[in-house]
Amino acid sequence: MPHARKQLPVFPGAGELRYRGFKGQVDYEIHGEPTSLRYGPARLRGQITASPEIAENAFRAGEGELTLESGVVYRLTMLGYTPGAQVTYFEMRI
Repeated sequence: MPHARKQLPVFPGAGELRYRGFKGQVDYEIHGEPTSLRYGPARLRGQITASPEIAENAFRAGEGELTLESGVVYRLTMLGYTPGAQVTYFEMRI
C-alpha cells in the first residue's frame, strides 16, 4: 500500500524580495509554516510570482532574501524557473 505524503499548508502573501541589483514587492506562496523554521538545515519550499524579467533575474542571481508581511527575513536559494514564466521556485531558511 503506498504511503500518503502529508500535505503541507500553503501560506500566500506579499513581501519584499531582495537579490543582487533588485529590491521590490512580489507575491509568494510558502509550502509549510514559516514560523516553524529554526536555525539549521531545515528548509521550506515555495514560489515567488513577479514579472517574467524579475522572476528570471531572481533565478539567475541564485540567492536572495524575502521579507514576509510579518517583517521576518528569510534567505532564499532559487531552484527553478521556466523562461517567460512569472514564477521562480525556491528553498527558504533562516
